[in-house]
Amino acid sequence: MSKPKRDFSSLEARRHQAAELFAAEVSQAEVSRRLKVSRQSVSRWYKSWERAGIKGMAGAGRAGRMPKVSESALGLIKEALKNGPRANGIAADLWTLARVRKLIKQLTGISYGVSGVWYVMKRLNWSVQRPGRRALQRDEQAIERWRKQTWTAVKKTPDASDD
Repeated sequence: MSKPKRDFSSLEARRHQAAELFAAEVSQAEVSRRLKVSRQSVSRWYKSWERAGIKGMAGAGRAGRMPKVSESALGLIKEALKNGPRANGIAADLWTLARVRKLIKQLTGISYGVSGVWYVMKRLNWSVQRPGRRALQRDEQAIERWRKQTWTAVKKTPDASDD
């Protein structure tokens, strides 16, 4: 389950409300009560407000590490994925994370681990898919022969001894 995304504009609006209350000489304790935030946060906001005014109440910007792949590179990756593995020189009909990893490296020069590729796929709104049909080469008669002859000969039975 993923965490809810933070609404940075609402957080900044709340800090601006605090700045207005500071300007109206409302105590920090009262600001904390009215805005339902901790006194530590209000104290930090007050110091920023004293130092830089309303500009000091601006948000820090994006949280977390910036993505390695730019938006334009994401577009290239998305188009290549839509064209399918065979169109990208892969002798298979299914994308795997390892194959997508190679594709990203070819297109952008950026190396990802398999888990990092998963995050790129999530940014593209791609999800895990399963093949909808069985392999064309599947031989039902050969499978049944194997089950009756080979499997019965090699499987363990309750009365088999371990000597």
